[in-house]
Amino acid sequence: MKLRGVAIGAGYFSQYQYDAWRRLPNAELVAACDLDEALVASVVENYGVPRQYTNYIEMFDKERPDFVDVITPPGSHAEICAEAASRGIHIICQKPLAPSFEEADALVRKMDQAAVRLMVHENFRFQPWHREIRRLIDTGAIGESLHSLSFRMRTGDGWGRDAYLSRQPYFRKYPRFLVYETGVHFIDTFRYLAGEVDSVYARLRRLNEEIAGEDCGIVLFDFANGAVGTWDANRYNEANYANPRYTFGDFLVEGSGGSIRLYPDGRITVQSLGSIETDHDYRHEQQGFAGDCCFATQAHFVNCLENDEPFETSGSDYLKTLRVQEAVYESAAAGAPVTV
Repeated sequence: MKLRGVAIGAGYFSQYQYDAWRRLPNAELVAACDLDEALVASVVENYGVPRQYTNYIEMFDKERPDFVDVITPPGSHAEICAEAASRGIHIICQKPLAPSFEEADALVRKMDQAAVRLMVHENFRFQPWHREIRRLIDTGAIGESLHSLSFRMRTGDGWGRDAYLSRQPYFRKYPRFLVYETGVHFIDTFRYLAGEVDSVYARLRRLNEEIAGEDCGIVLFDFANGAVGTWDANRYNEANYANPRYTFGDFLVEGSGGSIRLYPDGRITVQSLGSIETDHDYRHEQQGFAGDCCFATQAHFVNCLENDEPFETSGSDYLKTLRVQEAVYESAAAGAPVTV
């Protein structure tokens, strides 16, 4: 029997999640909710969701779902999750999890006390290239020890006076932006690939004066296993390839026996020490968002619910990512390294 779910939110990014739910074989969305009746009507029409609501409490009352997908702004998450938890409804919740670390921590504690399952919809670690890079690291393709991770990102969607207005206008008002909204994905992915972070050193800047928060940064990571990482990113300058939002950039992973390179078109190569760079064959496709990572994320959520297995991005685990995020902002403010 399929798990019955509902979703709250019908903004820009929700299209990828509704599309993924429609294709998952072991779950079905029975209803969608948004305060904007026209937006939720478009979801019902475009993705075959049977029923629509503008009040999520009414939806919970009538539908009695197994789970809820929360696709709303971060300030609304605590209230929605508390209501779901009071009814025993399991939760997959978009990031940012909450406006601040303290609020996120309180949300996670409340979910733990309610004995419901909470997973954060952190989809970058589920992108097919990152799963394959992790597999290559684990199988010793570049040696027994990991030396470094280096990611360079240029999305070019934030340089004009009208930056972000056409897609996600609320980005313009975030007092914290690049790391809070985008960098957190890479913090989590770096943790997935290299383990826990000991310390960070960050330099953050605002290049576009039309927005409130930072849109440029370089962050250095020291990992507990001795590896180091670099994230060099801005949303102002443009990339020189067709789709900067496919892999979001170039990635170099180096170990004691060689290196792995991810290219912006999803191509992966492996170069053993003393050998030439060779293409590595694996499956990825331009469907959904960034290699169909929403589908993979939501499949993980459903499979873990069915099999009573832990989520990779459970609330408690995601707090580790958020602690690193806080350290990044502390480091940028202090102009010095910060221990996590």
